[in-house]
Amino acid sequence: MAVNSLRKGTVLVVDDNRHVLTTVKMLLEDYFEKVVCTAYPAEIPDKLRTERPQVVLLDMNFSAGINNGNEGLFWLGEIKRLSPGTSIVLFTAYADIDLAVRGLKEGAADFIVKPFDNEKMVATMTEVRDRAMGVQASGGDGRGTAGGVQGNPTRMIWGRSMAMRDVKAIADKVAVTDANILITGENGTGKEVLANYIHANSARRNAPMIPIDLGAITETLFESELFGYMKGAFTDAKNDKPGLFEMAQGGTLFLDEIGNVSYSQQAKLLAAIQRRRILRVGGSKSIPIDVRLVCATNRDLQGMVREGEFREDLLYRINTINLHIPPLRERREDIPDLAENSLKVYSRLYGKSVESFTPAAIRVLQSAPWPGNVRELDHAIERAVILCDGDVLDATDISLPEEVLDSGEPKTLDDMEKTAISKAINEYGGNLSAVASHLGITRQTLYNKIKKYGI
Repeated sequence: MAVNSLRKGTVLVVDDNRHVLTTVKMLLEDYFEKVVCTAYPAEIPDKLRTERPQVVLLDMNFSAGINNGNEGLFWLGEIKRLSPGTSIVLFTAYADIDLAVRGLKEGAADFIVKPFDNEKMVATMTEVRDRAMGVQASGGDGRGTAGGVQGNPTRMIWGRSMAMRDVKAIADKVAVTDANILITGENGTGKEVLANYIHANSARRNAPMIPIDLGAITETLFESELFGYMKGAFTDAKNDKPGLFEMAQGGTLFLDEIGNVSYSQQAKLLAAIQRRRILRVGGSKSIPIDVRLVCATNRDLQGMVREGEFREDLLYRINTINLHIPPLRERREDIPDLAENSLKVYSRLYGKSVESFTPAAIRVLQSAPWPGNVRELDHAIERAVILCDGDVLDATDISLPEEVLDSGEPKTLDDMEKTAISKAINEYGGNLSAVASHLGITRQTLYNKIKKYGI
């Protein structure tokens, strides 16, 4: 029986089978502070607004005789739209991996197949809840995570590089404060994952973290999305709708791609931050807000300020602390840890038993330029897992896009191996024992390769 300290968070269970609702409620009430159940998917919007669940367990089929998952996929999209910070676990009686993968690709955190195993149900739901609430699970080796799941694509994998250890040291110091943070770095470096880690280690971790891609919001929708609107404010405003600032109340608002906000809208964002109050579109009463801002961009905001494209006063407001994530090509020693995490994720997702990499595979991964950074590496591992027939990934299982191969980096395995050895020798100051250990080969093998390549 679970102890009370394990009971945290709220879960919404949506299933038209009342027996299932009763069973799941009895099972989960020892692990969640509140278990809310409904047999009617039409009640989902109201439940999201009033209960603010961290997790929704969503049945895939509600209409008798229909088993194609369309209902579940529709409501999956609605939940993501109405409550971006809520995690969704799909619940289906049909063990269809294609449908499950489609749901995961469209934003679900996990899936459970009926009839379900009690232990697996509890493990899945509590893992997803902890990830949603930002419960930290850090290892003694410094490779902490922002979630408790092994093999989780949202984990903050710190790796072994000094650059990332420095980022972690600062992140740990500022996470416990309420300081606004600006995360910079190239596309695909993991800025949102770092934002999740900061929220997970803050005093606001039990409140929502709401992410928004400002680059995807048109200028006409900017105010209504961030500040909300009142019924009748415009043609399609049929109900009052809270904005993302309100939805993140007490928690963290993650503003991604903030460099894409137009100059005119920057003034409205600055006013909300300074006054700590917002006004819904069509409203007359200002609403106090209590949120912590974490912003991210791949652009040079200081340069934009000089060019008159970004407000200097807004930059000062959002940039109390700047955390910069270096590109993957500048921290190749982190690649094995990142690749291992992706391997666990996709082995589980696709029902494979791929457990590890050969040394040759690691050398290929560490030698590739990865212009798309961690995101591109993750996609490469996903492809490799899908195509792999064994339980170990070899270099031949890893296919890199043509644009990567044509980037001027070494193209053959011998070239990649030579480059990896040369870089390791430089990195470890000629200490061949350390080089051999880093590359996962014996000293004698290292000597042979040095002789072979004339290094």
